[in-house]
Amino acid sequence: MGNYKPIKNYDEDDNEQRRLDPCGMRQPTGRDDLEMALPISESRSATAYTNEERPVKKIDDHSPPSSRNQSQRLISLDVFRGLTVALMILVDDVGGIIPAINHSPWNGLTLADVVMPFFLFIVGVSLALTYKKLSSRVVSTRKAILRALKLLAIGLFVQGGFLHGLNDLTYGVDITRIRWMGILQRIAVAYLVAALCEIWLKGGGTVKSGSSLLRKYQYQWGVTLFLISLYLCLIYGLYVPDWEYQIPTEPSLPPKILSVKCGVRGDTGPACNAVGMIDRKILGIQHLYRRPVYARMQECSINSPDYGPLPSDAPSWCQAPFDPEGLLSSVMAIVTCLIGLQYGHIIVHFKDHRERILHWMIPTSCLVVFGFALDLFGMHINKVQYSFSYTCVTAGAAGILFTGIYLMVDVCGYSRVTTVLKWMGMHALAIYILAACNVLPIVIQGFYWGHPRNNILRLIGIGT
Repeated sequence: MGNYKPIKNYDEDDNEQRRLDPCGMRQPTGRDDLEMALPISESRSATAYTNEERPVKKIDDHSPPSSRNQSQRLISLDVFRGLTVALMILVDDVGGIIPAINHSPWNGLTLADVVMPFFLFIVGVSLALTYKKLSSRVVSTRKAILRALKLLAIGLFVQGGFLHGLNDLTYGVDITRIRWMGILQRIAVAYLVAALCEIWLKGGGTVKSGSSLLRKYQYQWGVTLFLISLYLCLIYGLYVPDWEYQIPTEPSLPPKILSVKCGVRGDTGPACNAVGMIDRKILGIQHLYRRPVYARMQECSINSPDYGPLPSDAPSWCQAPFDPEGLLSSVMAIVTCLIGLQYGHIIVHFKDHRERILHWMIPTSCLVVFGFALDLFGMHINKVQYSFSYTCVTAGAAGILFTGIYLMVDVCGYSRVTTVLKWMGMHALAIYILAACNVLPIVIQGFYWGHPRNNILRLIGIGT
């Protein structure tokens, strides 16, 4: 609003209204959604008249197409995505030093635990804008499937075990032990399901209120409730039998076999939960993540909440593989993406800033309160299993953060202070691959003198 200049012969009463409403919350409701996606300062300066009966100039006709498309992005989407990438890098690099922000060993919620649901939430919001108008459902479906397959392929490459770690200079992956699931694979699955719902499960009618919004997307809410019910039925209804696994020993000796006693139903502890059992049965235990987060629990590490040597009385399950992005837990990840999709619908159908924020904050508050209530009554917040309470709390937290960013950036126009985050959000996938998946350190590590261990990373104390 700082660079807004009143137009000649403009209504003086409106100037007084702007003075009383500096963030433009009392915005006329007749504008197109694309204009609502503009930063407020740019939107105001590009509009000749604000009265609905007068012609409105949305975008300067003489501006080049590239700048025109750039200006039509909802800045808060990029800023939110960029902030999530920044949090991801922070917890990956600092989480081992500061346990308070590292992933919770089992139950509980930390800063690192909100990164994944924040990504899924903003994917859902973006999908509502992407598929606002469809020229062909079949073509859109084909494009969505191709995008999901690309994400799956990238995820398998960077997280399946092909790229070496900082302490292992061997490239390649044993197909019999490749990790099938991962962060990008989970995002791909959630993206595909949410995209198909948005393409095929839209109702008719005009949205004028919250109830009409629910009616228009009632089938999407039906899918959401079905997925929640499926998850709850499986995790609390499946019988988990005893199971065993192998751990490697000396090369000349056979692997050691450890047995885990279960024989229970509805258990949500590390050893006998249905999430792990489904992954072991379908994916195979050799294809699961081999450094589970519960290895940092007090029962499994003398350095808890960090990794460390096993205590003398450690239970047998402490060294068992467990995938934090497994099959059943990904069902609730899809729910988070679908919740974000409904938040995006509010952007599409409501033009006024006040209406948008009101329709965001009501479900946001309900999700947070309901999630903590579930945790209080025994359905614990658990990131690894992606529990229902965890879904509610993290989706609500994402809603709060997104509303705050939207208010600051797209309503009040304070976008310059978020320039770096906006850039990171527009290049989130590249930054994730380069930074979080160690691709950049691996490339740097390839330059050495005399011996592969004599490289720049080792010189500065990384990968030793």
